[in-house]
Parts: sequence; C-alpha cells; structure tokens
Amino acid sequence: MTLRPSPRPYLRPVLLTVAATAVVFTATELLPGDAGDLRRAGRASEQDIADERDRLGLDRPAAVRYLDWLYGAVRGDLGRSLVSGRTVTGLFAERLPATAALVVFALAVTALLTTAALTVAFLRGGRGGALATGLAAVPQSVHAAVLGTVFAGILGWLPAVSLLPPGGSPFAAPQALVLPGVTLALPSAAYATALLRGTLVDTLRRPHVSDARMRGVPPALVLVRHVLPFLLVPALRVTALVAGGLMAGTALVETMFGCPGTGSLLVSAVAVRDVPVVQAAALPPVVVLLLCMLVADRLAVRHSGRSGSTGHGRGPAVAAAVGGRA
Repeated sequence: MTLRPSPRPYLRPVLLTVAATAVVFTATELLPGDAGDLRRAGRASEQDIADERDRLGLDRPAAVRYLDWLYGAVRGDLGRSLVSGRTVTGLFAERLPATAALVVFALAVTALLTTAALTVAFLRGGRGGALATGLAAVPQSVHAAVLGTVFAGILGWLPAVSLLPPGGSPFAAPQALVLPGVTLALPSAAYATALLRGTLVDTLRRPHVSDARMRGVPPALVLVRHVLPFLLVPALRVTALVAGGLMAGTALVETMFGCPGTGSLLVSAVAVRDVPVVQAAALPPVVVLLLCMLVADRLAVRHSGRSGSTGHGRGPAVAAAVGGRA
C-alpha cells in the first residue's frame, strides 16, 4: 500500500504565520493611541479625531479589522497605509530589494565566518569556542557602534550611513551594505558557531573518527568523509534559524545605518501606528524562518533516509544541537 504524504508539515507553517500576524496585530493594538490620534493630536478637536478614526476605519472592533486584513492578505491585497494612503504592496516593492540584498550578503558572510570558525575548531580537536560564545552575547547595537567607529569614523573606508534612494538598486552602491551586513553577520556567525561546535565535538568523539585519526588519515579527509555528514542536518536547521534572525534583525540595523529597507519601514510604521504596514512588515521574517525550517526539515528527512540506507546515522546529539526533531 502506498502511503500518502502527510499535509501536516506544510499546514504547520501556514498556521504559525497566521498566529504570528495575530500576535503582531494584538501587540500593535495594545500600544497607546492609534493612527487617527497621532495624525490629529495637538491640532484638532475631539470631533475631528473621531471623524479621522471613522474615515480610517479604526472605529470598528479590532477583531473585525484583523479579519478584514487577513482576508485581504490571503487574496494578495495587503491594504493601504493609514498615513500616506499608498498601497502597502507598493511601499514594499520599493524597499524589499534593499533588504533582500542586505540579508543575502549577511547570510553569505555568516556562512564564511562560521565555516572558518568550525574549521579552526576541528583542527584544534574541538577546543576553544569562548570567543564565539562571547560575540553571540554582545548586543547587535554594540557591534554596529564598534564597526561604525572603526571602519567609518577612524579608517574612513566605508560610509557611516547607507543612504540609498527609495526604490533605487542596492547594487548601485554595494559599499553601503557592508557595515549593516557585517553588523548582522557577526552575532549570527557567533551564534551558529556556538550551536554547531557542540555537534562537532560530539562527532569528533565518535569511535570511527578517532580510529581514522589513529590510522593517520589526513585531517582534510577525516573532515570530509567522517565529520561533515554528521554536521549537514544541524547546519541546515541552523541556517534556517539564522536566515529568519537576519530578516528580523534588519529592523534595528537598517534604522541605525539609515538603510531604506523593510526593517526601517517597520520601525517608522510602529511609531505612527500604521497597522497595515506593521502587519505586512512583520511577515517577511516569519515567512522566511518558517519556509527555511520547512525546507531544512524536508532535506533532513531525505538525508536521513539516504544515510540510513548507507549505514550513516545522525546520532541523537546532532538533532539535539538545534532542538530539532530526530
């Protein structure tokens, strides 16, 4: 009998995305004031404010407004900004390229730094790791301040702010993405290294790895043949976590460096309670994280099946490293 694939792995990301939008909407509703108050505050009567709230549809119950937004989002209509009146889709079309380029650059730097750190840890027999743990604990704002001071202030190699025209191509001034990209990548690489180093140490203690070393197998061959297969699955899951974290981290970094992406759009939208823009701006980190986790899970299942058929097992420590399922 042929087993039908279960829809649960694909249904879960959808439900989590809807739950995340409900949480963001509720959090925005709990903030003091709304777009009507903030647009008219200090220069209008109570009646004018009430008329503005009625015009913007803010006098309706919160649940009704959320369900209206969700229904429109399912149909591809993210609504209009309560401040500018422009379509949210149009606002995102202008700013998404800058954020996408920034995240891709940061993810590439994260991969390079993590690979280098794990290679050094492998050559040292798994010893060390305090530097990665320390860097992962440093707030992102501190990384931004130090990097900006050194490379923009003292050395003058890079621009202190990433001034790109809204809608302009980020590739027209790639140097503007370096500081915000490295600011995102440094703590992410440290976090990924701290997670994967535990799996590396467990793998190095396995009998077949110790036996290969005692037989004088070259380190590069030991790494490729006996260690990397055990790191692949947790590396996929860590990459998924890091990609979602990078998207979420753009809000702070883009604001600090003046980069006109969706992260800075989210910050400005929260300040004026522009709920449709806040809802839409909160979607990319959630969607990227859940999609990456879904892809990582599917690849892990395929890899596990292939490893099982060839006698390679992942081992319990591998799945436990990132809290994933075995």
